[in-house]
Amino acid sequence: MATITPEVTWAQRSSSDDPEKNYIYLTIVAADVPESDLKLDLKEQSLSFKGTSASKKCTYAIDLEFFAEIDPKESKISHSGRDVTMVLRKKELKEEYWPRLLKNNKKMHFLKTNFDKWVDEDEQDEAPEDDSMNQMNPMGGAGGMGGGDGGFGGIDFSKLGAGGGGMPGMEGMDMASMMQGMGGAGGMPGMGGMGGDDSDDDDDDMPELENDEDSKDKATPTEAAASSDKPKIEEVA
Repeated sequence: MATITPEVTWAQRSSSDDPEKNYIYLTIVAADVPESDLKLDLKEQSLSFKGTSASKKCTYAIDLEFFAEIDPKESKISHSGRDVTMVLRKKELKEEYWPRLLKNNKKMHFLKTNFDKWVDEDEQDEAPEDDSMNQMNPMGGAGGMGGGDGGFGGIDFSKLGAGGGGMPGMEGMDMASMMQGMGGAGGMPGMGGMGGDDSDDDDDDMPELENDEDSKDKATPTEAAASSDKPKIEEVA
């Protein structure tokens, strides 16, 4: 199986006082690589990536040495069928941009600027916030991203919710219990309270009410029977 160098794209932001605005946006384009076949070792000054794609019949592999240090514990990651995207927190708070991504100043054929994410250094304040980063998973607590067995440095993607197509914040919810609770609470708009047809059945079982005046004029069957049993008194002349 052939080993190839994946395309890497990057952009950055910088700040001297806000760590969350001081980061590298890094994407490794490696299509059709399942989490179980991914290994990523992220350190303060370097990144090592390897992933195998059965459908593409190749192994992606790359090693990067950063221009300056990053903070792995404060970085984030997201995996899809097309690529692996990371937001790497720069360790040093600094207003100026890194002059380049890598320590080596030679031009790398695989490295490209992500123009969809890039903004000039003096235009950062006007740039809109990237909401996609809020859906990414933190790398902190993953054992330093050791890159050992178990794929992706030991990250359990089923717990993080990455690559599973689920909605953020929905992990671990008992849908059956939630739907049952919705039925008792009136349900969602347009869903009829999730309570089935009980309300309609109750309406069908209720007898029609007669007019009060008509009911006074009409004798009940019991009253009519009692009246017929009484002997008639004839008037004697």
